Amino acid sequence: MKAIQLKAPASLDNLALVDLPDPAAPGPGEIAVRLRASSLNYHDYAVVKGMIPTAENRIPMSDGAGEVTAVGEGVSDFAVGDLVVSTFFPDWLDGVPPEGGFKRVPGDGIDGYAVEQAVGPATSWTRAPKGFSAAEAATLTCAGLTAWRALFADGCVKPGDTVLVQGTGGVSIFALQFAKAAGATVIATSSSNDKLERLKEMGADHLINYKEVEAWGPKVLELTGGKGVDCVVEIGGPGTLDQSMMATRIGGHVALIGVLTGFAGPVQTALLMAKNLRVQGLTVGSRAQQLDMIAAIEANGIRPVLDKHFPLADLADAFRHQESGQHFGKIIVDI
Repeated sequence: MKAIQLKAPASLDNLALVDLPDPAAPGPGEIAVRLRASSLNYHDYAVVKGMIPTAENRIPMSDGAGEVTAVGEGVSDFAVGDLVVSTFFPDWLDGVPPEGGFKRVPGDGIDGYAVEQAVGPATSWTRAPKGFSAAEAATLTCAGLTAWRALFADGCVKPGDTVLVQGTGGVSIFALQFAKAAGATVIATSSSNDKLERLKEMGADHLINYKEVEAWGPKVLELTGGKGVDCVVEIGGPGTLDQSMMATRIGGHVALIGVLTGFAGPVQTALLMAKNLRVQGLTVGSRAQQLDMIAAIEANGIRPVLDKHFPLADLADAFRHQESGQHFGKIIVDI
């Protein structure tokens, strides 16, 4: 079978297409999957660029979707031919996150899904939404579930609330789609007026170009009549957190997801306290939350926004496209 391995030292130039032996037949409680698609996340980029250390010859990519080709003894949730999608934390089935969860994240702590075939526990997968293609399903593992958890598992967004989303990456676009499906008002930011127009077409109610309006926190307050938003999907990190806290209502929720502006920085603790804010870090979600999200996607007819497709052999070029910042939605790898 074909696979991509990350050679040492980690870099886009050291992503190698290799031939590997086919995996063994699934054992008890396992399924075999013929992968058909993956999608790019910042986490995957950090691994292949060496920002997140991993083992040499690691197969990258946390997201995978494909059809079941065989089931092991005792497996009743899946049948041959089912379209399935991977989970980000194979051992986090429900409840609170397990200790040391990142030790077994596909494409990071264990081999991921830049590969044609995979065999593993059935609990490492869920069904895909009805009517989805493999490419669409492959967007859900990381980006889709992160947005879902931010709004509904950790947050409590409800009709009439106001949500702020940042940029046009996968998490932010899913957050826009989920928030609108829940009856919320959405304020969206981007540095591109063209992308803002696309967000408007998708239902964004208010648009802010953060290059033109650097103090966008006060602008959000203005748009909300001085109240602030109920929830911020914060993907920037330390460089944008202060503006996000300023934009949030008293007692509101900031879902701290991204590190696009760095891994550490000063925090205005006085603002945090004065507004009685809840700033919560999160990393994707559990298998049970993924199933809840899939049910909501089916009930609301939500479809992922797909950007460009790349073949598995051109995974490095897919990451270069991600680096360019030109994408809108999810970049797909066809396997």
